[in-house]
Amino acid sequence: MLLGGHCSGGIKKALERAHGFGMDSVQLFAQSPRTWRFPEHDPADLRAFRKRREELGIGGVSIHALYLLNLASPKDDFYEKSVATLRSTVDTACAIGAEAVVFHVGSHLGSGFEAGLARAVPALREALERCDDATWLCMENSAGTGGTIGRSLEELSALFEALEHHPRLGICLDSCHLYASGYDVTNPAALDDVVKQVDAAFGLERLRVLHVNDSKTPLGSNRDRHDNIGDGLIGEKLTVFLGHPKLQGLPALLEVPGADGHGPDAEQMAKLRKLYAKATKRSARKRGTSARRPAARGTRG
Repeated sequence: MLLGGHCSGGIKKALERAHGFGMDSVQLFAQSPRTWRFPEHDPADLRAFRKRREELGIGGVSIHALYLLNLASPKDDFYEKSVATLRSTVDTACAIGAEAVVFHVGSHLGSGFEAGLARAVPALREALERCDDATWLCMENSAGTGGTIGRSLEELSALFEALEHHPRLGICLDSCHLYASGYDVTNPAALDDVVKQVDAAFGLERLRVLHVNDSKTPLGSNRDRHDNIGDGLIGEKLTVFLGHPKLQGLPALLEVPGADGHGPDAEQMAKLRKLYAKATKRSARKRGTSARRPAARGTRG
């Protein structure tokens, strides 16, 4: 896995922070996460990002779309802002050579799943047409209650089918969201079933990004509350997720609060690497082979 995390600082500073924390991959915002306004990025900054990434050897880059987005909203003004922001995010991701734009579909707000699907599909089709061969749009599984779309693999599969298996549509799996939605990522047999479902519904080549987060809330709680590595209810059993042989070669990104609430840091990365080392040794023993790092998928060659 290309171990990394979400770093603040945007286009100008996230790479340096990722490097300082010892990350192999990074996720960032292309705008302030607290406002709809999308900045006019200086083309020189976009070019500088590509150059600096090469210098630092960062293997995978993802942009997380604004959390305010709701592509299933029945409210026209909110929906239109969401569609416009996703378009701008994709354009920026292509400009910096990011491999993924990760997004949450949103909520149908009581209008029903089919109505939400009818809203989300044309918005996503428009964004997908702005992607290029390097930059994919990746649906992230969600956790939550009410009208949240994407809490199950079946719901993401319905979107995938409605978008006719678009060649640049991928998925992102979050360990905390899976756990909160009732998928037991601490149980090897249950995780095998998840991987089989992903392969059957999408094909494992569509799995481009992993989010590695512990959970403050129990299995099936439908509450999305990330915890630091080793501090939550998944705990040491996160090795099951980290060590699964069919999840290797991917960017594996922390989205945890960190020691001071400002996100992943060097301490969290050290804990993740220690846990990953345990996971890969255990997996290698089960396979009767030495642990080897496979070629990464979902990243540039």
